[in-house]
Amino acid sequence: MPELIDGSENVSVHGIFNWIFLLAIFSIITAIGNYVGYKHPIQESLIGMGILSLITLLGVWMERKLPLNISSIIYISVMGIILAFPTMPTSEFVSYYVSKVEVMAIVTVFLAYVGIGMGKSWNEFKALGWRAIIITILVIASTYLGSAFVAHIILVLTGVHI
Repeated sequence: MPELIDGSENVSVHGIFNWIFLLAIFSIITAIGNYVGYKHPIQESLIGMGILSLITLLGVWMERKLPLNISSIIYISVMGIILAFPTMPTSEFVSYYVSKVEVMAIVTVFLAYVGIGMGKSWNEFKALGWRAIIITILVIASTYLGSAFVAHIILVLTGVHI
C-alpha cells in the first residue's frame, strides 16, 4: 500500500487529495477532542481546524511548487501570521475561530498519529539501539525544562510570581 504522503517534490491531484483526506480526519478527531476536553463547540472547532488545514495545505503546496528552497513550516507560519495580523481584514475571523482550537487537542491527535507511525516502523526504531532512546529522552526532557525555564523568567519579568 503506498504511503498517503510520500514527501516527493511532485504535487499530483492524487497527492493533494491524500493531504486533504488526512487533514480532514485530523481536523474531525481534533474537534471531537476539543469538545470533550475543553468544551469548545464542535462547529467552531471545525472551522478553526479548517483554517489551519487550509494554511497547512497551501504551505506544503508552496514548498513543492515555488522555486525557493524554503521549508513548508516557514510558509505556514508566515501565512498564519499575515492572516491573523491585526490590520488584516481576515484577522478577526481567523483569530476567533483558531482560538477555539486548543493546542493540546491538536498535540494529542498528532502524538497518536506519530505513535501509530512508530508502531509501523518499530523494527527500524529498535535498530537505532539504546543510545537513540537515551538521546530521545534527553532531547524531550531538555526541551521541556528549557521551555519551563524561559516561561518562568518571562512570568517573573512581567510581574507574575509563582
